[in-house]
Amino acid sequence: MTALIAANFVPLLFAGLFCFLLTGIPVAFGLAATGLLFGFIGMELGLFSTNLFQALPLRVFNIMSNETLLAIPFFTFMGIILERSRMAEDLLETVGQVFGPVRGGLAIAVILVGALLAATTGVVAAAVISMGLISLPIMLRYGYNRTIATGTITASGTLAQAIPPSLVLIVLADQMGRSVGDMYAGALLPGLLLVGLYLTFILVVALVKPAWYGQLAGDVSALTPRHPLDIAGGLQCPVLGLYAGDDAGIAPDTVRRMQAALAAGGAASRASQIVVYPDAPHAFHADYRPSYRKQAAEDGWRRCLNWLRSHGVAP
Repeated sequence: MTALIAANFVPLLFAGLFCFLLTGIPVAFGLAATGLLFGFIGMELGLFSTNLFQALPLRVFNIMSNETLLAIPFFTFMGIILERSRMAEDLLETVGQVFGPVRGGLAIAVILVGALLAATTGVVAAAVISMGLISLPIMLRYGYNRTIATGTITASGTLAQAIPPSLVLIVLADQMGRSVGDMYAGALLPGLLLVGLYLTFILVVALVKPAWYGQLAGDVSALTPRHPLDIAGGLQCPVLGLYAGDDAGIAPDTVRRMQAALAAGGAASRASQIVVYPDAPHAFHADYRPSYRKQAAEDGWRRCLNWLRSHGVAP
């Protein structure tokens, strides 16, 4: 048994790391636990010298005193600030409005905003999570193909590996003994080239498969000859609208325009009602999503039932 473990020590080490990560503990603690556990096993088997663990405090001190690696927590903190302040969400909405009339404009906006986030945070996880939470519901709501939507978000998020300031490049510079500035200069052109290839792919697919993309702006086209605002004044029955005031995909002025169109329409339109929940995000009624807001969702459900009863639809 001892000989088997010694012969397959490295595969067992990676398997142990995988098992630690499956428990749900943070990656940093998983890496540390794996190293310590297999370090003790290696010493017991005679694969390592005990002097290696004696040098562990000095190794930790050297890493903590490395000025180059100080950029990692700072850039991570910057990514958290962008996520919590919702600057990335505002940026996506603004860029999306610019490219809205273009077929695939929202996908183009996701790529460009992903590149800007990569150039700001340098953290892949922060970029992917931010873009996923912000843009995926909007893209699906506007009829984007799921494959295109998820692929665009993933591709834009991974730009943080190549576009400076990349944390991967900082670690590589430290390990290779090269200047961080040289690594950034070498990665800038390939990163921008990658952004250009992503944009080209989106435009080519938009020409070949136009039905895979939606539009952020309300332009009339063969696929969308009319929009809700165009028919709001001619409704045949009153409707109840429950809007999230914190929804990045529906601007507040659009809701106000809808209310004005209903007020200026026929009897059914004027009898319609729009309720806005100011602090609720998109999909606030979905109890299986992090955006769920219990108070707003229950109020909206009560309003919906009362609305149906008042119009003779529900008992």
